[in-house]
Amino acid sequence: MKTRIVIGVSLIVVVLAMANLFAGQAQKAASQPAQSGPGSQILPPILDAGARLNPLKIALLKWYLAGAATLFPVGNQPIGLAFDGANIWSANYGANTVTKVRASDGQVLGTFQAGVRPFGVTFDGANIWVSGGGAVTKLRASDGTNLGSFGVGSYAGWTAFDGTYIWVPTGPNSMVTKLRASDGATAGTFPVGYGAIAAAFDGSNVWVTNNGTNTVTKLRASDGAVLGTFTVGRAPLGIAFDGADMWVANPADGTVTELRASDGALLGTFSTPPGPYGIAFDGKYMWVSGNNFVYVLRTSDGAVVVSDDLSMETSGVAFDGAYVWVADYNANGLVKF
Repeated sequence: MKTRIVIGVSLIVVVLAMANLFAGQAQKAASQPAQSGPGSQILPPILDAGARLNPLKIALLKWYLAGAATLFPVGNQPIGLAFDGANIWSANYGANTVTKVRASDGQVLGTFQAGVRPFGVTFDGANIWVSGGGAVTKLRASDGTNLGSFGVGSYAGWTAFDGTYIWVPTGPNSMVTKLRASDGATAGTFPVGYGAIAAAFDGSNVWVTNNGTNTVTKLRASDGAVLGTFTVGRAPLGIAFDGADMWVANPADGTVTELRASDGALLGTFSTPPGPYGIAFDGKYMWVSGNNFVYVLRTSDGAVVVSDDLSMETSGVAFDGAYVWVADYNANGLVKF
């Protein structure tokens, strides 16, 4: 018995010694470039696009930029998308509905009536707000229960949530309406530009794209005071905030404009194919959807790091923390990158 114990202990010591040796050699190899013949050097592997764009994909064993291989069906003509922390909500313009899709696997969890011609959708932390027609519909995110419909007097565009209020652009009357999220009461109506169509919040201010005047308007969220109106590209539509700057998709001239949020200064104009539509920030890059394409722009300089020409008409785009979702308007479904 003692002999077996001694042998067992000796084997353990040998194994540990070999493990330490291999670990030391691995560390040495990692610190010194490997050589392959005189004067040659094998460089470390370059991370592929998927890992560069989103480090979270490494943890998910997704080291590549996954293509749009799977279409998840929703309602007719999906446009706006929003993420509620666990699910993607799709505003289905042609069906007067919204669809709730589980982000982890694309399973449809429910389809709910949502006003007339819905195309904008926003999450307020507990509820989903769906804009379209002359009203905004509030649905409880947990089960899709309709909590009310609130008129804004004109066609409601893409909304934004500032932590307390929902901001609703209404293009035909060149206004933006401020609704209290708790009960939908109107807290104010403020002038912006003609064709106001989409809004985004930067932490202190609300920005509205004015599709008819090639401008965006910046309003102070606390009181709706206009802080400035800034020229961008032609027919601006989608707008997103990256933590420092505002990014605007301009469909009519195939560009994306970057404005400094603090003062509206123009920081850059970047080319895309014709028809950029939606835009979303993934924590490092801007994803731009549009006519048959998805572009990924580096926020530091606007460079295109990935472009994907697709056989579909993309509209809304949303980030779920690990993947980017894009609405395919003609195929009545969502694709997941």
